[in-house]
Amino acid sequence: MTQTRLAYSLAAISTLAAAGCAVPHTYQGTDAMPRAVVAPAEPVIDTSEFYQAHHEGRIYVFDDFATYKTFLAFGHTPYRLVRIGEGPQGETLVFGLTDEDKTKREGIASVLLYDGELEGTDPFYGEVLHDGRFYVFDRWADLQAFKSTWEAPYWFTEIGAGPASRTVVYVLNDDNKTQRPEALMAQFRARHQLR
Repeated sequence: MTQTRLAYSLAAISTLAAAGCAVPHTYQGTDAMPRAVVAPAEPVIDTSEFYQAHHEGRIYVFDDFATYKTFLAFGHTPYRLVRIGEGPQGETLVFGLTDEDKTKREGIASVLLYDGELEGTDPFYGEVLHDGRFYVFDRWADLQAFKSTWEAPYWFTEIGAGPASRTVVYVLNDDNKTQRPEALMAQFRARHQLR
């Protein structure tokens, strides 16, 4: 009988404990007020950088300069998300991923920017390696306009000034078309560790 009573007692205690969680509490005074439920904050996605390279019939896309630089040095990256045949002309899209993004399937800045689900923020820095030239941007709108026609209405060019002696084209706009883009040139040189 003792074991049976013990089993019933334990069952009763567990039932009461579970029911106790569901019983509303009576609050007395302002110190005992329930805390507000706060939804977790959405992760912040950095869209201040964008890099795109056309190489061997594929389009490579990056949101991180270190990953992009690895691609420029070796022609590939350790981690990538591949979309076969999803480029504008049926090219394969290869998104170079950072260590942080390698296990994600959503919330990746390069994918969201490329797909048009997000826009680049201000300040912005971007590069497109196309036809053996580096095109450099400081506005997301200018980069998008360039990608639609592969031409820029205003630019400043430095022949052979980029990595591997490639030409660098600094894309300008109505606001800065009459100025030498010193700040953008300095950014490009600093990122690529050029003089």
